[in-house]
Amino acid sequence: MRLLLQRVSSAQVSVAGDVIGEIQEGLLVFVCAMIGDTDAIAQKMARKVARLRVFNDEHGKMNLSLGQVSGEVLVVSQFTLAADTRRGQRPGFSRAMMPSAAQELCEAVARSLADEGVVVRMGRFGADMAVKLVNDGPVTVWLDSAE
Repeated sequence: MRLLLQRVSSAQVSVAGDVIGEIQEGLLVFVCAMIGDTDAIAQKMARKVARLRVFNDEHGKMNLSLGQVSGEVLVVSQFTLAADTRRGQRPGFSRAMMPSAAQELCEAVARSLADEGVVVRMGRFGADMAVKLVNDGPVTVWLDSAE
């Protein structure tokens, strides 16, 4: 499973011009379920996100977690994080999980984050989404369950 986290001061996701998810301070989390991923991996990744200390403390040091800053999460599915660009000019996505199973794992990440006490908003799986964000820092972190 691959997750791309962006620390934001605000973020929103729209489908066909309608805002379907919006957060203030927190993390925009792009989620890619890959072949071989399981519910246990989704839970482990969600725990990591919830506890990752990427928010500034009173000294400006990244030392606080989502819960410590009352941060929110906007979860957006993004199969393109599975892109294989090793050959040619067109990315391959054969390592991405099939949509029905991937949707379940994306939702499992969101549920597990909520179980950690985090306010979670979501995009719409498989939809053509427009994502707006104000990146804070900028701080962007890559999580890969295989690493």
